[in-house]
Amino acid sequence: MSEALLIKRRGGVAHVTLNRPESLNALNRALTDALTAAFEGFYRDDETRVIVLKGAGRAFCAGLDLKGFDDIPRDGRSVQHGFDTQTRIRDVYKAMRRCPQPIIALVQGSACGGGFSLALASDIRIAGESARMNAAYIRIGLTGCDMGSSYFLPRLVGQAMASELLLTGRFIEAQEAKAIGLVNRVVPDAEMEAAAQPLIDAMLANTPMGLRLTKDAINFSIDAPSLDAAMAMEDRQQVLTAQTADHREALAAFLEKRQPNYADR
Repeated sequence: MSEALLIKRRGGVAHVTLNRPESLNALNRALTDALTAAFEGFYRDDETRVIVLKGAGRAFCAGLDLKGFDDIPRDGRSVQHGFDTQTRIRDVYKAMRRCPQPIIALVQGSACGGGFSLALASDIRIAGESARMNAAYIRIGLTGCDMGSSYFLPRLVGQAMASELLLTGRFIEAQEAKAIGLVNRVVPDAEMEAAAQPLIDAMLANTPMGLRLTKDAINFSIDAPSLDAAMAMEDRQQVLTAQTADHREALAAFLEKRQPNYADR
């Protein structure tokens, strides 16, 4: 993709690494454009089944690199320039949620502002013991609600805690994040990859279509207007997956007490 973003594929898993360690992986134009292109590209990528998102070095992502965008709204800059920049960065998070593969974020060190939102937009979050996260936007004279934070955070931790974090911009450490349900696991930084592996293995043991449509249904049901609407989506997904060869293979493997083989299906 670019030197700012590294992608390595191994056995159905894409390891996506923010690669600006000297800047704590802060989001500049090259990195945001590469992230958007990568997640949009995954949409039609049938070979990739799980995505692991991580940062090189001692931080996950320290937020926006204010020197990396020369058209952030400032005195003398046009509103249009500011809007173009805002939506350019915003597209990263929209692409992450539209991406059909589950995204596991491995979060160490700083995850601030836009980096915090990268973690929030992921499906599963594993935090290293060094992880420190905050909605830093409000700390630089903006609102705390940016890059999906006002959407993702209340759905993860509830309105009261989300309000506290967004209105204050305070840091939340790894153990507190685990206690409120913001992250799934807390492990030593060096063990994050190992902690993710059982989850990856369990996902890869499921059918490719079943995995994708599960994420699809979760996304839909978070905002479903009613139980009937959510269950109608579930009915649709189940009927679709029941017609696949992978379903027949999964069922046979279950009954025969063996690992399923989804290759070339």
